[in-house]
Amino acid sequence: MIQMLPKKHQILPTTTWGIRSSLHSLIAILVATLLIGAVYLTQDGGLQLLYQDCTIITTLETRAAGAEDPKLSIGSSKSRSSSCNLFSGKWVSDNQSYPLYKERQCTYMSDQLACEKFGRKDLSYQNWRWQPHQCDLPRFNATKLLERLRNKRLVFVGDSLNRGQWVSMVCLVESAINPDLKSMPNKANGSLLIFKATEYNATIEFYWAPLLVESNSDDPLNHRVPDRIVRAQAIEKHARHWTDADVLVFNSYLWWRRSQMNVLWGSFESQDGIYKDVELLRVYEMALKTWSDWLEIHVNRTKTKLFFVSMSPTHQSSKEWGETSRENCYKETEPITEEGYWGNGSDPKMMRLVENVLDGLRVRGLDVKILNITQLSEYRKEGHPSIYRKQWEPLTEEQVSNPSSFADCIHWCLPGVPDVWNELLYAYIFQQ
Repeated sequence: MIQMLPKKHQILPTTTWGIRSSLHSLIAILVATLLIGAVYLTQDGGLQLLYQDCTIITTLETRAAGAEDPKLSIGSSKSRSSSCNLFSGKWVSDNQSYPLYKERQCTYMSDQLACEKFGRKDLSYQNWRWQPHQCDLPRFNATKLLERLRNKRLVFVGDSLNRGQWVSMVCLVESAINPDLKSMPNKANGSLLIFKATEYNATIEFYWAPLLVESNSDDPLNHRVPDRIVRAQAIEKHARHWTDADVLVFNSYLWWRRSQMNVLWGSFESQDGIYKDVELLRVYEMALKTWSDWLEIHVNRTKTKLFFVSMSPTHQSSKEWGETSRENCYKETEPITEEGYWGNGSDPKMMRLVENVLDGLRVRGLDVKILNITQLSEYRKEGHPSIYRKQWEPLTEEQVSNPSSFADCIHWCLPGVPDVWNELLYAYIFQQ
């Protein structure tokens, strides 16, 4: 409502008209500029996400940290004109569009994730589509992504969950490539796995570094070490393998889930090293600082896109989603439908710590996007391999009599949840 001034203070009509005329002219210029910009932007297929999917993806709302209420949002950009959060939504059953590929048709499927191959009969876990509340997730287009990756390296760095996302990405794109123009050299005991798309001179790679910094768990095969030791200030041994990548996707969470970690100052080869047990959040922060300092110094800001995948939740106790029995994800066939469900398999304090480190990098001019997969994955208690995977060691009689005792409620079946993580990554890549 416009409040009228007293008569003696009213502005003369000619002056009012002049101000209104100027204001109208200014508005007209702004509208014309926006329309011209819109026409220009939509000439680039990737930037059509501005209009097809409500907005450039700038909002990050997650259940995080530091307060009693894990529904606290982190990383949300209030200053930008975004109206759609791709990470806030619901799972919709869709057996027409999903899965995006067939398990048996993926040449490079992992036996750790091939649930159908190892006896799972209920395949409905493959038919769920992630639907954001206020817009649509862009449909994954393998050829379009490969064109974007022409002459480039896309490298996933982290643990077995990030390796699962890498396998998912390979399965998503490989069907679009002629069999003679794709390969994955088999390097025994190699930390670096490389899928090559020869026609595009592109690679999609995975590098095993479960704690990002150096540790006694760095062997890609023999790494199940109960007493973990990290060199929290050493990363170069790993980083030299992904220095010149064009897209880097990091994760590091699951291997940190313990009350404290043994930190080494020195080298594993030296007898003069100093060892000290350090509280979890402190040593995690130390490792992230080493990682972020390396990025700040070595990353080419004009070339490399950087992403950090938030924690992948586990579903180890069915009591968390209301069951009375002492079970886990074993025999689960439906997602959790409770809006905002949050289990004990995700640590909000660790999420907040990652956010703080990345905020510090942004202040220093380096933008690392958080791929916030935590909340949407929390709902998918039925998406894990459970007992339907290759068993690396023979099962005991006790395990056979109690299948839930050896159920894998950490990793994810493919096709499945990690495909959606890659759809989100796909949307981010074409946002920029």
